[in-house]
Amino acid sequence: MNIPASDPESPASPSGPLSRRDALRAAAAVGVSSLAFEPVRAAQGTGTGAKPVPLSVPSPDPRRGSVKRYPMKKSINLWAFPYPDRMSLKECLHLAKAAGFDAIELNYDLDNDLSPKSGAREYAAIRRMADDIGIEISGLFSFLFWPYPLTSNDESKRARGLELAGKIAQAAHDLGVENVLVVPGAVYIPWRTDHDPVPNDVCERRAREAVGQLARDAERLKVRLNLENIFFNGFLMTPMEMNAFVDGFGTDRVRVHFDTGNIAMFQFAEHWASVLGPRIQNVHLKEFTKKGTDFSLETFRPLLDGTTNWPAVTEALDAAGYQGYLTFEYFHPYPHYPEALIWQTSDSLDRILGRKS
Repeated sequence: MNIPASDPESPASPSGPLSRRDALRAAAAVGVSSLAFEPVRAAQGTGTGAKPVPLSVPSPDPRRGSVKRYPMKKSINLWAFPYPDRMSLKECLHLAKAAGFDAIELNYDLDNDLSPKSGAREYAAIRRMADDIGIEISGLFSFLFWPYPLTSNDESKRARGLELAGKIAQAAHDLGVENVLVVPGAVYIPWRTDHDPVPNDVCERRAREAVGQLARDAERLKVRLNLENIFFNGFLMTPMEMNAFVDGFGTDRVRVHFDTGNIAMFQFAEHWASVLGPRIQNVHLKEFTKKGTDFSLETFRPLLDGTTNWPAVTEALDAAGYQGYLTFEYFHPYPHYPEALIWQTSDSLDRILGRKS
């Protein structure tokens, strides 16, 4: 082995006694060499005839992540970020990109960057910003379907909900985004005290009328209305009901936004994925735990900290031919060091999708 020459800052010359620094460097080189060639020695002995070869690539380990690589894209909902209180939209997009996400799902509300206060010019600027950062927009989402349900007993709320849904679709068009999440209706909304229960048949009739009207605009705007499954609202409680409802519109502009967590209280995401099949246009990944008895929004967890059978879910989505976005949806940014949730979620998705095994 060649002994490294002295550091220029060392008092020893290349031909003189080794300095302490030289000795440490030489020892380190020997150690690294031994580690690199250890597999060769184990196979061929330690004689001078052994030829060093590169270390072999380790086999995929199912303890680290899926051993099968899936083609779906990583996305994250804006709710996981401390927006707008502690981070701007631009900062959120930069962080999502830095953490390794392919896309981000943006939320429409009554204020902030995506709202009735914005128009085509503002949305074009947001799109340019996302393109410059190098991150896709996987879709638009809104919580406004709860205070203004499309099936409310209050006619003024139904009208406002329909108006806002139209604005969201227009915003998606202006952003160049295809996917618009729609909550088609609700028999019951457990987290609101101002919602009177709606009879099931009335709920379905009103939902069909509302979505049918929105579908005409969706054809013009070239966007898709993706109906979300939500166990808590008491409407479209099985994948067969969802299929019949969606198919009834006779247009590919009405599809399904499948949420893995929203039916996890008593059902299983992998079963829904198989039955919904090619109707799935977009996906929310929400972790859920069946171990507790708190049947509220607090039951949802960070990815992998629950009871969801992720290998079965991804395999069912893959079998259905789904290759779109998997968007992590979570309602609570971490109060301290909120970037941690973004990086942890990216790592979890890498493991679910077989990018890290």
